Amino acid sequence: MILKEKNGVLFFQFPGLAGFSGIWHGIFTKNGGCSQDFYKSLNVSFGVGDNKNHVKQNRNIVSKCIEENELVFADQVHGNNVLILSKNNRHHVDQAFGEPGVGDAIVTDIRKKFLVIQVADCQSVLMYDPSRHVVANVHCGWRGSIKNIIGKTIKIMTDKFGCDASNIVAGISPSLGPCCAEFINYKKEIPKKLWKYKDRSNNFNFWALSIDQLCNAGLLIKNICLSQICTKCNENLFFSFRKQKTTGRIATVIGLMYDSGKS
Repeated sequence: MILKEKNGVLFFQFPGLAGFSGIWHGIFTKNGGCSQDFYKSLNVSFGVGDNKNHVKQNRNIVSKCIEENELVFADQVHGNNVLILSKNNRHHVDQAFGEPGVGDAIVTDIRKKFLVIQVADCQSVLMYDPSRHVVANVHCGWRGSIKNIIGKTIKIMTDKFGCDASNIVAGISPSLGPCCAEFINYKKEIPKKLWKYKDRSNNFNFWALSIDQLCNAGLLIKNICLSQICTKCNENLFFSFRKQKTTGRIATVIGLMYDSGKS
């Protein structure tokens, strides 16, 4: 991961995505905002109990890092609904800082609409097809992993936008690592077919599962970047629901800036 700074705000980028001039992406840390107490400081979620004015200011801080382009949020519910924002269906995204609907993944081919997923231990999976100039951002917690929201998102990219999965480049954000992802009640919560991702301590490797789901959907392993950063182990940089319970959500962002191409 590449650590960058703009306007005093830190964010990470994936080496595999950072080389494309046609997009901008970033995994923001929890620092550099104005929220207080449990939400200190760059919390971008209205749904966790934070002061709404602080959240608005934090979202503006994120927006300024991408030249004040529009941020598009979804109403995340740990499901597998994928929101499609296409050039032929623009009415969903005309409102600034709008929420286009209930869903846990967003796909778009519209420039300067920056897709935001909010996380605190869950994975955000950022994807870009440089051939079709299409981006996606996926909220993938353990429930989303079970429902294979990654595979569903890629199918929509291929079916609705004409993408070839072998061209897609993906990055898996900092999230709860196999070191900390203990599931005591896994027999009730997680299907048996996924128990192969469990170790003897009942910790699950959802990083490995996401890589497998990406590859099974047609991505090439060389085009997948895994951050290998556990959010619970790095509470100085990231919010962690597992560690803090009441906490904020960081912003993970990807969007189309210019014409496609590699710099």
